[in-house]
Amino acid sequence: MLEKAGHDVWEAANGIEALESYRLQPADLAIIDIIMPEKEGIETIMDLRRKYPDTKIIAISGTGLESPFLIMSKHLGADYIIDKPFTEKEIMGGIEEIMEV
Repeated sequence: MLEKAGHDVWEAANGIEALESYRLQPADLAIIDIIMPEKEGIETIMDLRRKYPDTKIIAISGTGLESPFLIMSKHLGADYIIDKPFTEKEIMGGIEEIMEV
């Protein structure tokens, strides 16, 4: 759906791959799942925020918007949080909201 909307998209299977990919080719926005193998989302968000403070970050999880995981991700650097499953309108609305300058 993001590519269809004209965005370039890079995928990573886990937080380690995401950070390495980001180091090689920084992006304006990172969408980070909270539950990931090898390096979970909260730690990945903290590393992105520390190393690339201007990056916009959306945290996603299927644990509910009131879950400690999403709330913590917001406090630790996510600009926007969204619960899975989400609609195209919800994710695109979040992207538009945080990318506005």
